[in-house]
Amino acid sequence: MGKKKEKEIKLEDLTPQEKLKYEIAEELGLLDQVLEKGWKSLPAKDTGRIGGLITRRKKMLEKSQNASKN
Repeated sequence: MGKKKEKEIKLEDLTPQEKLKYEIAEELGLLDQVLEKGWKSLPAKDTGRIGGLITRRKKMLEKSQNASKN
């Protein structure tokens, strides 16, 4: 079996949600691994940490937006 050709990732062309995911991966020291081998190379523990941090940041963002509206 041949390897599937990976699509090159352009960090400037990502959606805000994707940017957040890559930022968190960088903060956790996982960005190099993701860029080299893809998201599938991460263990479930690391992807869970990323997902949890995304959720936490979204909640904080919503809270701050709601507070600024009031």
